[in-house]
Parts: sequence; C-alpha cells; structure tokens
Amino acid sequence: FCLGGLTALMFGVLTVTGIYLMVYFRPSVPDAYHDIEDLMYAIPAGAFMRNLHRWAAHGMVITVVLHMVRVFVARAYRPPREFNWLVGVGLLLLTLALSYTGYLLPWDQLAYWAVSVGTAMAESVPVVGDPLRRLLLGGDDVGASALLRFYVLHCIVLPGVAVLLMAVHFWRVRKDGGLARP
Repeated sequence: FCLGGLTALMFGVLTVTGIYLMVYFRPSVPDAYHDIEDLMYAIPAGAFMRNLHRWAAHGMVITVVLHMVRVFVARAYRPPREFNWLVGVGLLLLTLALSYTGYLLPWDQLAYWAVSVGTAMAESVPVVGDPLRRLLLGGDDVGASALLRFYVLHCIVLPGVAVLLMAVHFWRVRKDGGLARP
C-alpha cells in the first residue's frame, strides 16, 4: 500500500513546513503564543503552512501505525527482518515523541495542560520518573525551560535521530530483499 513511502513523504512535508515555521517562531514564553497568532493571521501563507504541518503530523502518525500493522500482518517481523522491525518500532516511538513535543510549542492552555499531564505520567515511572520529569521540564514547573527543551527536542534532536533511523530502515529493506509479501 506504499505506507512506508507515504510516511517518508509526510516526513518530507513536515521538514519543509517546519523550516518555514521556524523562521517565524521564537521559543520564549513572552513570544511563542503571539508568534503563532502572527503565523495564523499576519504572515503570508502562515496559516496554510501551520495547518499543513499539523495535518501532515497527524497523517504521519496514522501512516506509521498502518505501516506497522501491514508489516505485522505480512509477518515481516520474523528473520531475517527482525532487526528492521525493531528499527521500525523505534521510528514509531520517535513519531509519537515528535508529535508530543510539537504540542507544547503554541504555548496555549491546551499545550500547557497536555505537557503537565504527560510529564506527570512520566513521573510515575518507578525509580527514574522524577529525574525524567525534571529533565523534560528543566525544573519543577512547565515554564520557559520546558518550552526551550521541547523546541530543541522537536526541531533538532528527534528529527536527527529519525533521519538516522530512516536511513538504516531503508538500507535494511534493500538488504533484506525488498518488501515482504503476506
């Protein structure tokens, strides 16, 4: 069904629209929300690019999940493709992390509470929960440090890791003999 190709296309759209959005966005508490408002109402093609970015992000989550289901149904997680299955699981988790980290950037009430709930969930992990929450937030509260950390994760760290894993994933598909048939 070309779900892997559609996912890669969505990633490309997200990269292009994300670069456009980065030009007009400042990851600081006094500016973030107003920059999003400017994007929506004052900047040429800003609303189109922001909405295209958002819809491509939703589309990427959907196509990654459907791709994983197709690979599972085709039983392509078995040898010799088990390593590539694990890389695909990593890409699924990265896609979800990218979606989550991008959620904070508009710096509105919805974003604030989503990050508050998400980091509270991270805090419930035994042993590493509290340090993980503090690492994500840069302190005890959702504030300027959290906004900057999520921005760096969303725009640099996670996409960089995704590109690396996508390269490994594509290489392994070729090395393992192409697409698996059911």
